[in-house]
Amino acid sequence: MNDRPNDLVRIRPQIKKTIQFDNMSADERFQNETLRPILKLQNPLFLVVFSNYIEKRKGVFYSLNLEKRLRYIENSLIKDQKFRNSVKGMVLGQFTVAEYKHYILNSSALNKRMMQMVIERLKDQVQLFEEQSSAQES
Repeated sequence: MNDRPNDLVRIRPQIKKTIQFDNMSADERFQNETLRPILKLQNPLFLVVFSNYIEKRKGVFYSLNLEKRLRYIENSLIKDQKFRNSVKGMVLGQFTVAEYKHYILNSSALNKRMMQMVIERLKDQVQLFEEQSSAQES
């Protein structure tokens, strides 16, 4: 029996800080109920994928100061369409069919929310990329 929708939802981490209000927009509710848990679930993958992205670009990231590293993260997900689409696919692949149907109704706005959340997630963990560069240099 194919229980994909329940299996997908079951493996997502619970996010306890999320507060739901009656007056929330549908996009905001989708962000809190679907995107946040998926992004948390996919975080280890995002870290490895971004490390690979850095390496494929000759490790320029490691020579940048903190401010420029943060900008690099942002630019990689805003300006590099191929990378952006790859990350977006990692999130969309975790949607149930019902969630995907909701997503396509307002995909442009939800993509902006999604990418902004991934950007902030990577920026908040920028020190992990520093640790990786140190390990690679030894």
